[in-house]
Amino acid sequence: MAWCQRLIFAGIIVATWAVTVAHADELHGEIDRRIDAAAGGPLAGPASDGEFVRRAWLDFAGRIPSADDARAFLDDKDPDKRTKLIDRLLASSEYPQRMQEAVSVMLLDRRDSKAISDEAWNGWLRTAFAANRPWNEIVRELLAADGTDEKTRPAIRFFIDGGRADAHLLTQDVARIFLGVNWQCAQCHNHPIVDDYKQAHYFGLYAFLNPSKVHTDKQSKAFLIEGVTRAKVEFVSVFVPDDKRATGPKLLDAGELPIPEFKPGEEFETPPDPKTGSPGVPKFRPRQTLAEQLTAPGNRPFARNAVNRFWFLLMGRGLVHPLDLHHSANPPSHPELLEMLTDEFIAHRCDVKWLLREIALSAAWQRSSECPEGVSAADIRPDRFRTALPRPLSAEQMARSLAVATGAQARLDATAGPAASKFTQKDYINGRLPPPDNWKDVFTLFASSFGHPAGQPEVDFRPSVEQSLFLTNDRLIAAWLATPGGLIDRLQPLDDISAAEEACLTFLARRPSEEERTDLLAFLKGSGDRRESIIDLCRVLLASAEFRLNH
Repeated sequence: MAWCQRLIFAGIIVATWAVTVAHADELHGEIDRRIDAAAGGPLAGPASDGEFVRRAWLDFAGRIPSADDARAFLDDKDPDKRTKLIDRLLASSEYPQRMQEAVSVMLLDRRDSKAISDEAWNGWLRTAFAANRPWNEIVRELLAADGTDEKTRPAIRFFIDGGRADAHLLTQDVARIFLGVNWQCAQCHNHPIVDDYKQAHYFGLYAFLNPSKVHTDKQSKAFLIEGVTRAKVEFVSVFVPDDKRATGPKLLDAGELPIPEFKPGEEFETPPDPKTGSPGVPKFRPRQTLAEQLTAPGNRPFARNAVNRFWFLLMGRGLVHPLDLHHSANPPSHPELLEMLTDEFIAHRCDVKWLLREIALSAAWQRSSECPEGVSAADIRPDRFRTALPRPLSAEQMARSLAVATGAQARLDATAGPAASKFTQKDYINGRLPPPDNWKDVFTLFASSFGHPAGQPEVDFRPSVEQSLFLTNDRLIAAWLATPGGLIDRLQPLDDISAAEEACLTFLARRPSEEERTDLLAFLKGSGDRRESIIDLCRVLLASAEFRLNH
């Protein structure tokens, strides 16, 4: 019966893919019509070319543009240059790298892993985005991987990193990351405030994941196996301890997956092998079914959550916000827009690049972060998207942007990181280690300063004194500024006007205003040591809010 149910579900999948949307080629226009209609006040004008070029590079390449790229865009008179830049960046080799870094943070919450290396995980995810694989296909592979296929083996990191192999933590994270629901309270009882969050939902998902365990073979290689499922999982509300209930695998309000009965010895598709230590492969593997059901086009909560998270990536706020509180008492800021985007995402087979492009072509994404004339920031609700919302640079964006600006990128690109790095922030801060000289250790350092603690979703801005001190005083920044042939060597021979303009182009992707030009020239002329004054100027720019934020 279980197999019949899966075939019926597959039929729904095929039918759902046939959905088409009338205005698919004009989605960005529909986005703007719906945002504008709900704005409730005047909208900010278009971002300046400097704001736009910086935003585009950060969002689609994961770094600021070089001074040459910024200058070329500012001087370009082509009326279609914005669309052309978006398309060029989406087609570049830096786009899959940017998406790998952003999605890794979303999926792993910066948890570490000993079983799967960063290189293997990053390569798997980067390859998927380079091929523009559909999002549901990526997630399906992630949920179904067991580690036996070397091609998909890196995907098991999601399940086994940082102790996440605990079935309850997995249940909470799968619900949060892929369905946009925070079911932590529902482990013990129906949610006391959110009527939509039921304990039966929690344990229905838990029943899919509970049979999965980490297994280490005789060569100390980790795998994710599914044990034999013999019975439903039992649960009871702490508020009604006499009401004991049970459920088989069940996704939200879909039908419960029947647990098949097998005669003793017939439970396995591949029997256990005592010689190799293999635990065997059961015939009934609920996690494999979950991978199909959760990512199916007919599962709107999955597609809606994906759209909301990618909207958040570009816009700084979800249409449903917080991202993991999709429920009837927390409706979307723009319900019709979210449903339309969900329809389109399904119709376009969960094409992430297509969705990001449509959002980026909208006036909403290209809006200035400056308030409309006569309107104060306090008068603008952030969920109306009347201005662009400033977003903090991620640890990876900050590292790459500073490397590009200072001229350290070429050296880092040419230096292979150690297979097993011993770099730690603690040893570095205490002076026991020199500044890192490879990307792997650089990212470790920047993640410790600009990232959230491991296990905490990175969905808000947490500025700190530590971050300010890092940008103004850290040895790594000083070393990068001193890069031979780098930024300081490039600026020093220039006259004051040219040096000030080049510094602004380098860090802010724009030329200084007249007022700024006057102040910068006065600063450069007032210092006795020209090299030190240029270094001080660069430190001021890289520590500024304008550099720290994607605005």
